[in-house]
Amino acid sequence: MTLKVYADRMSQPSRAVIIFCKVNGIDFEEVKIDLAKRQHRSPEFKDHWYPADLSRRAKIHSALDWHHSNLRRGAAAYVLNTTLAPALGLPLNPAAAAEGEKLLSSSLLKIESIWLKGNGPFLLGGFQPSIADLSLVCEITQLEVLGDQDRDRILAPYKKVQKWVESTRKATQPQFDEVHQVIMKLKTRLQMQRSAGGNTGADSRGKLSSKM
Repeated sequence: MTLKVYADRMSQPSRAVIIFCKVNGIDFEEVKIDLAKRQHRSPEFKDHWYPADLSRRAKIHSALDWHHSNLRRGAAAYVLNTTLAPALGLPLNPAAAAEGEKLLSSSLLKIESIWLKGNGPFLLGGFQPSIADLSLVCEITQLEVLGDQDRDRILAPYKKVQKWVESTRKATQPQFDEVHQVIMKLKTRLQMQRSAGGNTGADSRGKLSSKM
């Protein structure tokens, strides 16, 4: 799929993006629009991923900032210290895993009770996903590399979170599943290694026995 760049070369940002793509060898299709004719204001250009409304945009920034200090810290620490550390040549750290799970569970509760509080199925009560939905859902999808029992145990108390994850996934198909193939392949590999008797799918040198 070729990247489409909607641009009017009379626009400074449009020229900058076009130059960036060309200098870096990024294959793209330039779709010309006429800003003077207000073509960018037509309904098909309304962007729900990062809306023009400053109040809603500020809320998206808030969710993204919160994500990195909370959900991401908890999920990354838990996944690393229960599953992925051996692949990086690191020892598993049960204490760090426990601390990560505590922050992860707290973050999921906040998503359920605060960020998903609203009429719409997406964050901030939205009826269409934003970049915040994508960012947070991709973080949660990382839990797929855990054993199914462990992942289900963590997510089970949060029905609204599960529904939101599925809503975001469906709204971004087929691209969502395509991009997450690497995660699902790793999940399958780790499941096979667990079934074969490995503790986390690591060999005696602390590395995954097949390439990631």
